[in-house]
Amino acid sequence: MTDTGAAPDRPGVIALPPLIYLVTIVLAFVLALAVPLELRVSKPVRWVAGFLVVAGIWVAVLGRGAFERAGTNVNPMQPSTQLVLAGPYRVTRNPMYMGMAIACVALAVATINGWLLVLLLPTWAVMHWGVILREERYLTRKFGMEYEEYRRRVRRYF
Repeated sequence: MTDTGAAPDRPGVIALPPLIYLVTIVLAFVLALAVPLELRVSKPVRWVAGFLVVAGIWVAVLGRGAFERAGTNVNPMQPSTQLVLAGPYRVTRNPMYMGMAIACVALAVATINGWLLVLLLPTWAVMHWGVILREERYLTRKFGMEYEEYRRRVRRYF
């Protein structure tokens, strides 16, 4: 087997993003059992946060649906077959990841779990450097100027 030096046709993300968030959530709740770190928020704020958990999940679902309608892979471990520029991708380049982030912050407030807020900081760093920037390099390599133009028009985050 010879190495042609060509980059593989996938982003090379370090882990599946939903798994990254799931590990964060589980770890936060385990830590809360061992060493409680409760947030001080009112019941009405917790109810609003519960609504925002659902809204964040909905944003992620809309992003996934746009990928499915476009016929490209949702799994970032697989090749992208085309750029998705419609739906929530007109507002942010990462609606699935933004939706998961919103849902996690809201879940922390709704469940008064301070550990979840603490753990989200390193989680976002992992998402930024281990997933999003890798995907951006991959999409630039694969789609060139079309992706660069999209990057100029649409924000990475909200």
